[in-house]
Amino acid sequence: MPSSPLRASVRPLAAVALSAALSLPLTLISCSRGAGAGGAGGRGPGGGMPPMPVEVVTLQRQTLRDPFRALGSLEALQEAEVVAEVAGRVLEVPFAEGRGIENGAVLARLDDREARAELERAQARLALAQSGHQRVEQLFTRDLAAPRERDESRAALAVAEAEVALQQTRFDKTVVRAPFTGVAGRRYVSVGSRVAVGDPIARVARLDRLRVRFPAPERLAATIRVGASVTLGVSAYPGRTFSGRVVVVEPVVDPESRTFGVIAEVANPGGLLKPGMSADVNTALSERAGVLTVPDEAVLAEGDKTFVYAVQPDSTVQRADITLGVRDAAQVEVVSGLSPGAIVVRAGHQKIFPGARVMPVPAPAAAAGATPAAAGGSK
Repeated sequence: MPSSPLRASVRPLAAVALSAALSLPLTLISCSRGAGAGGAGGRGPGGGMPPMPVEVVTLQRQTLRDPFRALGSLEALQEAEVVAEVAGRVLEVPFAEGRGIENGAVLARLDDREARAELERAQARLALAQSGHQRVEQLFTRDLAAPRERDESRAALAVAEAEVALQQTRFDKTVVRAPFTGVAGRRYVSVGSRVAVGDPIARVARLDRLRVRFPAPERLAATIRVGASVTLGVSAYPGRTFSGRVVVVEPVVDPESRTFGVIAEVANPGGLLKPGMSADVNTALSERAGVLTVPDEAVLAEGDKTFVYAVQPDSTVQRADITLGVRDAAQVEVVSGLSPGAIVVRAGHQKIFPGARVMPVPAPAAAAGATPAAAGGSK
């Protein structure tokens, strides 16, 4: 029986739909491959990752210090509480609090009338003793005075001279003076008040240089030496360091703490440091010149191995296994694995891998143990 015209038309349409459905995935796959090869969705020329910007440094030889770190306390190089050495009423306090003063500057003047009178009386007695001694000497030369009389006149003269010296000293002490050049603290007395012997007048401290005292463990007793260089920092001035040298190494180890005391003198430009501040002290136990160093943050670890990423002439990075030596606060010695002039990645390790292309960016000039590499130094 001949088929109807309707059935004959449905079959070609079904075949066309099936063919279109089968060819659609192939078309999509072809389009996606075309976009990845060179379309807008590509990662870079030839389909590779774009160069990653990284901070780099060029290695060079440095002077490396073997450091020891401790918490210390600052002290004035010289400090004194100036007190009254004679009793009396305060007539004048001429110094300015918190200001610099010179050695011998007047800090206070006391009522000196009584001391002056005692001095004048002693001077009068001395004049009488001198006159009497001269007469006895004249009589003795003419055999009119006994040797005993001569000795007594000499003794009386010596006593009178000593009395004048004593009263002169007491008189001089009515003027209180600074014992050395430094900075005066607050005044403890006021004009009109009466002071007794030993009452404080003011505190004077020398602040152009300070001493820092810190403990060291007994294992370093043979290592820390007088003259060793130190640097210190304080919380009041973050990022700033002050330099000095060890001046005292205590000869006795504390049996309870097993430490010994070390004292260093530190320059204090501008009077920034204050006695009593705590200080983070770094002491150089030894120094070695001509050591190849790398910034500490450039070194990576994997198991028991350490390595860095070295930039190659074609701007790719390769892993360089290295052997490390002594460390200090910011750099580490490279015993083997690198040569001077090598360019290594200091920061930006997160997205790089062996063979990755990078865009070198000079690290900040403060990078320790290396010098910034010139931009574009690796091609």
